[in-house]
Amino acid sequence: VQLAESGGGLVQAGDSLRLSCARPGRTFSTYVMGWFRQAPGKEREFVASIDRSGNSALHADSVKGRFTISRDNAKNTVYLQMNSLTPEDTAVYYCAVARIPYGSLTSRQRDFGSWGQGTQVTVSS
Repeated sequence: VQLAESGGGLVQAGDSLRLSCARPGRTFSTYVMGWFRQAPGKEREFVASIDRSGNSALHADSVKGRFTISRDNAKNTVYLQMNSLTPEDTAVYYCAVARIPYGSLTSRQRDFGSWGQGTQVTVSS
């Protein structure tokens, strides 16, 4: 199932952005969703994930207190609100869907099976 990401762009340090990822279909609410990112020359890393209901979430230590993942199951969309951006947040951000429905909240990349095309976030100093 295709994932449609949006919301990336070029911003200055201290600014905010909100990424969105829409997943068509009637099964959106049955899957854990996640955000990952890959900076130039680095491996892809976990950013945040959210359980099926939206009541529980995990955030990487590097973004805790600045980024917040959320979801709207009525709109089949997951969001990543990014505040207080720094140049170190520059990366391609990917939305991901868990491999299996009704799974547990996870931060492991191998637990995610479908990926978006990515959206570029560039933060200038």
